[in-house]
Amino acid sequence: MPEGRSLEGWSPVIGVDAALEEVVELAFDYRGDVTVTRADGSSVTGYVYNRDRGAAEPFLEVLDPGGASHRIRYAEVRGIAFTGRDAAAGRSYEAWVRRRADSRTETPSVPGA
Repeated sequence: MPEGRSLEGWSPVIGVDAALEEVVELAFDYRGDVTVTRADGSSVTGYVYNRDRGAAEPFLEVLDPGGASHRIRYAEVRGIAFTGRDAAAGRSYEAWVRRRADSRTETPSVPGA
C-alpha cells in the first residue's frame, strides 16, 4: 500500500499487496471512485458507499456515476483499483496546519503601497 500518500492510481494485487478485506476498507474510506473487477471479467466503477464483511455473504456496494447501486459479493471480487481522483488528497489536518503556518510567515502586503 502506498505509505503516506494518496491511494489514487493504486491497483493492489489482492492477496499479495493486501488482503481483500483491507482493500475494501481502504476503498470505503477513499474519497474518489474505484473500479471493482469481478471474477467474470466485468467491472463496475464508482464510489464505495457501503460494505459488510460480517454478513453471511460479505459484500460491498458501489454507486456508479449514473446513480445506479451495485451490490458485489466479496467472493466475486478479483480486483479493486483506485481509479478516480482523490478528492481528499492534501486536505488532512496536518496539511491544513502547514498551510496556516506558511500563510502566517508570509509578509503581509500594505494596502495602498
